[in-house]
Amino acid sequence: MELLENLKWRYATKKFDSSKSINEEDLEKLKQAVQLSVSSYGLQLYKVLIIKNDELKLQLKEAAWGQDQLTDASHIFVFCNYTERKNEHIDEYIQATSKTQGTPLEKLEGYRNLIKESLSAKPDTAWQSWSEKQTYLALSNLLTACAELKIDSCPMEGFEKEKFNSILGLDQKGLNAAVIAPIGYRSEEDHTQFRTKVRKPKEVLFEELL
Repeated sequence: MELLENLKWRYATKKFDSSKSINEEDLEKLKQAVQLSVSSYGLQLYKVLIIKNDELKLQLKEAAWGQDQLTDASHIFVFCNYTERKNEHIDEYIQATSKTQGTPLEKLEGYRNLIKESLSAKPDTAWQSWSEKQTYLALSNLLTACAELKIDSCPMEGFEKEKFNSILGLDQKGLNAAVIAPIGYRSEEDHTQFRTKVRKPKEVLFEELL
């Protein structure tokens, strides 16, 4: 599997080469990979911001404790979960399913009600946790696609969400910055790339129940 070699190649890049930028063709491939991510019920209850603007990146860097990845990377992907439960999101998904798959809406009514009942039953804290976790599924696809294209990436939780939300105007849109990923090309000065990848042995990580 070439994928395995690509995953061995990738690492959480600590220093990007700020002179290198991702071309539009590769950026479109990354967007499609994120678009094709799995999600609970297929809802994709998140929005992904892609930031290239240098002034905006500098503001975000200040809200991420001055980490250089924010300004040196070519782009920053900001994965935002929705903070409110809205039946409109479910209705829009059912409408899209009907149109895309050619299924009459009445045949999807039971599934629509199932989703609404399941999500409405979650306490607020459970909803928030579930909603944020959805973004990590999309993040995983981005990281894998980056490795496939030999684009470097660095998933990050080390930032002040409230400040990100304020800078990006997310509160007014009912969104929350859950996790981010600067992407670009590694600097030759990033010594992290030369470290041997540390992972648990398979016999420790996996247990087969036969």
